[in-house]
Amino acid sequence: MPFVKIIKNKAYFSRFQVKFRRRREGKTDYRQRKRLVCQAKNKYQSPKYRLVVRFTNRHVICQVVYSLIDGDRVFCQANSKELDRYGLKVGLKNYSAAYCTGLLVARRLLQKVGLDSTYEGNDEVDGNVVTTEYEKKKYYVDEVDEDKRPFRCLLDVGCRPTTTGCRVFGALKGAADGGLDIPHSEKRFPGYDRDAKEYDADMHRERIMGGHVGEYMEYLDEEDNAKYQEHFATYIANEIESDGLEEMYEGVHKKIREDPSPAGKKEFTPDKSYKRKAKLSLDQRKAAIETKKEAKKAALAAEDEE
Repeated sequence: MPFVKIIKNKAYFSRFQVKFRRRREGKTDYRQRKRLVCQAKNKYQSPKYRLVVRFTNRHVICQVVYSLIDGDRVFCQANSKELDRYGLKVGLKNYSAAYCTGLLVARRLLQKVGLDSTYEGNDEVDGNVVTTEYEKKKYYVDEVDEDKRPFRCLLDVGCRPTTTGCRVFGALKGAADGGLDIPHSEKRFPGYDRDAKEYDADMHRERIMGGHVGEYMEYLDEEDNAKYQEHFATYIANEIESDGLEEMYEGVHKKIREDPSPAGKKEFTPDKSYKRKAKLSLDQRKAAIETKKEAKKAALAAEDEE
């Protein structure tokens, strides 16, 4: 048998240090977080805001978060389940819904800080990246006000892979069109060709307006109607057709800009009619067991007599 060098020996294991808990769980990329959270020393503890985008099994969550020494604080948030108020009842986690949620959190945040009238964002969805130069600095808005600078935040994607056309960038585009100053480029948007280094803004606009969903609806309706009836059951129940998606999303964008404020909280009144049964004492429990035993013995005796 050849000689095998033992690399992981006692010295190795005695010095082994496990990774952070959230890194072991696959929840936090600390290399990314350090660069998103650390603020320059000359900023005098001014918060560094992040646009946090997360996807659940059914919804999109967009939050504007800043960090303190004892943890993160959520400054503003929006959830795609709120889009029901604005006329979007189905498809609450696709690319179009991510755009709407990003637009909602941007308009809500700017309304909260009093910048909604100064920075109205991009009303016409065209898929292009908007930038402007002001005092040797690049801003990702149409115009920069002399008195009030735009609200800047950085995209936080978490542990998701940043592939071209990812839904995370739909939320980014919605927030940018809503008036937030978020550094980005078109290289990860749908419609960008890495080989040719060309960007098709019309393809991106089609994705924002649900064109890819409409095409799949038409294809499935022609090829496999039974699967179409099952796959798009909620669309059919709400009488949504493939050719009406663009008009529906335009209406949603318009309603979000009219009133981005969160819905009022509903008062919760618990049902007090239910009353929990009182606990039985030890003697009562023993008596109940004896009663069951006697009933069982009587039933067995009756079976034997028969």
